[in-house]
Amino acid sequence: MRSTILINAVEVHAEGEPGRVITGGLPDLPGTSVFEKMRWMEENADHIRKLILREPRGYPALCSNIIVPPCDPRADAGFIVMEQTEYPPMSGGNSMCVVTVLLETGILPMVEPVTELTLETPAGLIHARAQCKDGKVTAVTIRNVPSFVMHLDASLRVDGLGDISVDVAWGGMFYVLADADGLGIDLSAENGAQVVRMSERILAAAKDQLPVVHPENPGITGPTITFLGATPVDPKTHGRCAVSVSSGGYDPTRPDAVPGALDRCPCGTGTSAKMAVLHARGLLDVGEDYVNAGPLGTTFTGRIESLTEIAGRKAIIPSITGQAWIYGTSQYMLDPTDPFPEGFTVGDIWD
Repeated sequence: MRSTILINAVEVHAEGEPGRVITGGLPDLPGTSVFEKMRWMEENADHIRKLILREPRGYPALCSNIIVPPCDPRADAGFIVMEQTEYPPMSGGNSMCVVTVLLETGILPMVEPVTELTLETPAGLIHARAQCKDGKVTAVTIRNVPSFVMHLDASLRVDGLGDISVDVAWGGMFYVLADADGLGIDLSAENGAQVVRMSERILAAAKDQLPVVHPENPGITGPTITFLGATPVDPKTHGRCAVSVSSGGYDPTRPDAVPGALDRCPCGTGTSAKMAVLHARGLLDVGEDYVNAGPLGTTFTGRIESLTEIAGRKAIIPSITGQAWIYGTSQYMLDPTDPFPEGFTVGDIWD
């Protein structure tokens, strides 16, 4: 075998969402923070993201994470999230995948019954509390970055939908949040293609009409992702959602295209953004849980831990609890004669 690259990875999912974790095989990324490392990779080594996430090694719903040395001395490890069209500054489900891999593979020592970790993400430091038993991580609680609202009940004109009401909030990514019940759309997994079409339409309009910049990091802009929320079906939950992970973006000349995939999990950063919106409306207070269900019926349990301010803007400190499961280990290579050094996409599933 010949290969110009050899990448070691652990295959893992968090409540259904695949989050491949790269544990070795990449050169050191320069930067004085994990945010700078992420930016360097985006500008100088984006072919790695494409190689890992596109066919033949990847598929539209796949996310991947690169474990990197932290720059902040308070952190035990750092990681960078890669998705099909962006590098999200933070991800709740991917954080759970990373914590599970760090502890279950022995990269960092596991302490039973509870292991506490601090991780550096491009969005800032997060704290992880892992419940552990018999060498297995049975639950991960992520104390997320401060989450806050940028727009509440904003009017948005969407192609094919007219004027709708949306919120824009930060939970580690900038989300545009809309009410699926009011839009008359079913959020079941079986209706995923329609959910993605509508989500990408809403996102395209929000990018144009409601652009936002993080008040403490002008390098983070948005919104970059849509959160459709609905009333719960399970009485043990408080809400349910569908989040579309873009793989291309909305094209008004091709309204039937499906340019993305459903997030398989209940979306940790999206749940954080949703809790910020609920708190801004006086519907969720400190210490109260918000159990959010995803399209597969799996759940994350969110909670407002405390309140804070970001650049004079009211914010919450949210936590998200869920679980991740390892299902394989892999090595990925690139033959020097491979005609697809950055992978490829085909219009049957990448539309």
